[in-house]
Amino acid sequence: MAGMMRPPIILLKDGTDTSQGKSQIISNINACQAVVQIVKSTLGPRGMDKLIEDGSGTTITNDGATVMKKLNIVHPAARILVDISKAQDNEVGDGTTSVVVLAGELLKEAKNFLEDGLVAPQIIKGYRAACSLAVQKLLDMAVDLKNTSPEEKRSMLIKCAETTLNSKLVADYKTFFAEMSVDAVFMLGEDLSMSSVGMKKITGGSVTDTLLVEGVAFKKCFSYAGFEQQPKIFKDGAKILLLNLELELKAEKDNAEVRITDPDQYQSIVDAEWNIIYEKLDLIAKSGANVVLSRLAIGDLATQYFADRNIFCAGRVEVEDLERTRRATGAEVQTTVQGITPSVLGSCGSFEERQIGAERWNFMTKCANTKTATIVLRGGAQQFIDEAERSLNDSIMIVRRAMKNTKVVGGGGAIEMELSRYLREYARTISGKQQLVINYFARALEVIPMTLSQNSGADGTRILNQLRQKHAAAGPEGRWIGVDCTNRSVCDTFASYIWEPVVVKESALNAAAEAACLILSIDETVKNPQSEQPQGGGKGKGKGMGMGKGKGKGRGRGPRVLQR
Repeated sequence: MAGMMRPPIILLKDGTDTSQGKSQIISNINACQAVVQIVKSTLGPRGMDKLIEDGSGTTITNDGATVMKKLNIVHPAARILVDISKAQDNEVGDGTTSVVVLAGELLKEAKNFLEDGLVAPQIIKGYRAACSLAVQKLLDMAVDLKNTSPEEKRSMLIKCAETTLNSKLVADYKTFFAEMSVDAVFMLGEDLSMSSVGMKKITGGSVTDTLLVEGVAFKKCFSYAGFEQQPKIFKDGAKILLLNLELELKAEKDNAEVRITDPDQYQSIVDAEWNIIYEKLDLIAKSGANVVLSRLAIGDLATQYFADRNIFCAGRVEVEDLERTRRATGAEVQTTVQGITPSVLGSCGSFEERQIGAERWNFMTKCANTKTATIVLRGGAQQFIDEAERSLNDSIMIVRRAMKNTKVVGGGGAIEMELSRYLREYARTISGKQQLVINYFARALEVIPMTLSQNSGADGTRILNQLRQKHAAAGPEGRWIGVDCTNRSVCDTFASYIWEPVVVKESALNAAAEAACLILSIDETVKNPQSEQPQGGGKGKGKGMGMGKGKGKGRGRGPRVLQR
């Protein structure tokens, strides 16, 4: 009797919510499926756009990473899909929608196994084995274009960029932007740093007014009186001095106090301030620079001083623009004007201030050893320019990756169908539960051509059956047969120049399989009720007005309560 009266053992705080077991895994899969359904319709060149309105404004996009980020998903398991989409975007720049759709399909197939009684570890084991086989086959099938002429390599990079831009809002101008992306990457030198490509957005004009600057372009900074008297064009070259220094008379700090016994002493203090600023300006003028850029303010006195000596100056230049100017001109940023030598000055063949739209811009071009580029985007609506910037970012990322890894595969779902065929054949050579799991992994890969077909308005089932038949019958010759979204049929995607860098598919396969395995491995969720409360509300201590929940004279950080 005593044994039956044992009190329950309580491990967690009162109110803590916990759920575990198979039902919890299925619940997480359902949450992920809801996210996948949102982005699934954006896949492919005929994919739809999403209009997302939040506190910061309105966004129109079909970029998977942008949609996932703007959705502000709070479900902990579904946020894993957001993370893999972001990782794909940072790693290769493209395939952000594909990786989410593929992960969702793998989870959908796993859900059927779980409902039939198969345990999650068996599914995870099969998925990892299938992913490893698929990646190895992918690398074996990839076509290496390394040993090609420079013209052929450039053409290959343009085709890869066009494939990326096919599904973007700027798809009608894909050749224009693809060539611009390739030219921009060629200007970056060997490091291919993404930060070396500046993108400036100017509302107005046509999309085709977008221009690529071999050098630096930045918006005219805040200026003082005397700026209009400065020279705006240096056609015969310019010497550029970059500063991280303030060139203006500083106001006294609050509560500053200077005690003097003679009025003449006050005048000597004022004279000393003017002498300091004039000494700095004289040293800059003697350095030989005729363009002076500073990250900090250049005051009205310095502006007029430079104007009298035919020197252009600009203060409060953005850090990114200053860094790109350094890369383009070879100048070094100085924190003092003492000891300036010709070696720290940069040079450019042409400097010009030009009117674009309603604003004035500074252009530095014809730089001898430039390692930077600037793209000035034009367009009618701000939302369109924002989406064009995201599209160009993806395109440039793809070109950078393709330059480092010259292996490509056919797009349009062709590679997924070929990998699916390969995995099905492999599954027939093994026995046991792993045969089923690998077979359904192969079926999950078919979601990419199926979704491409449906989004382009074709009969997905008919297209998928044609692709299965072509890949099974044609052998190695038919491995690049994929979806022709324009004509709603099938075609040889490699012959049609629908190319994708192999790193895109490799990264997407690995990320999708890893995300699916991670979600399947979570069988328990514990929610602490305190973690769902808004931050703040602590009891205040000390003197002052009480703003918290605590009694007394505290100054807490809790929510404000209106006293009536």
